[in-house]
Amino acid sequence: MADEIALLLHDLAAEQHELVDVLRSVTGDTWFAATPAKGWDVRDTVAHLADTDEIAVDTCTGGHRSLNQYAQSLSSAEDLTLCGVLAGRRLTGAEVLGWWETSQAAERDVLAGLDPSVRVPWGLGMRVPSFITARLMETWAHGLDIRATLGVEAHDTPRLRHVAWLAIRALPYAFGVAGVEPPAAVVRFELSGPDGEAWIFGPPDALDHIRGDAGEFCRVFVQRLSRSAASTLVAEGDAANAALHVARAYL
Repeated sequence: MADEIALLLHDLAAEQHELVDVLRSVTGDTWFAATPAKGWDVRDTVAHLADTDEIAVDTCTGGHRSLNQYAQSLSSAEDLTLCGVLAGRRLTGAEVLGWWETSQAAERDVLAGLDPSVRVPWGLGMRVPSFITARLMETWAHGLDIRATLGVEAHDTPRLRHVAWLAIRALPYAFGVAGVEPPAAVVRFELSGPDGEAWIFGPPDALDHIRGDAGEFCRVFVQRLSRSAASTLVAEGDAANAALHVARAYL
């Protein structure tokens, strides 16, 4: 378990540092360029990452903004995300980037010190490896928005395997959010990673399959790509089609 957590933290740091490197080139009004996330510019997006990293720290340490208790004090989930965005709007873009660099480093330190057996009270609760993976997923997904805005090509890496794993693990939650009864049939996922490696999840005797490019699969599950635009993804069987219909890898 310790080795698994060390690997996940290494990949989380790599994902965060890679996006920081992209953001260091941002100057002037580019911070206010609109991203594909409706109503958010680049500065807003970075502020959201910084704020949710701080919420993650408090959630792991019992701080005053531990997610579930903090969310209860607000009117809606939208208000929770808006708080971080509004805090960022009182700062310059460079200051927001500095905020995120500080909060992500604090987050990694806290995550490294967690007892692997604990369950982090984030939403329904997550094991430590799943929680670290969720933070990586959030960084990657918002990084897609930032790169699209800046005209920087997003190069998929083997770290996407973590995102694919989380997307599959989150399917029961995704069905619940959609108000759809999960199908009884088991789905096998056969994805092609960015290095050409086959990423296989699910039993070999499953009758339902989802096959295709891992990058497209992950983008569908973080809702940065529509299913109809995912040209490589093929779903075979009702359960596989239902999984792509409710695709969601985040709270």
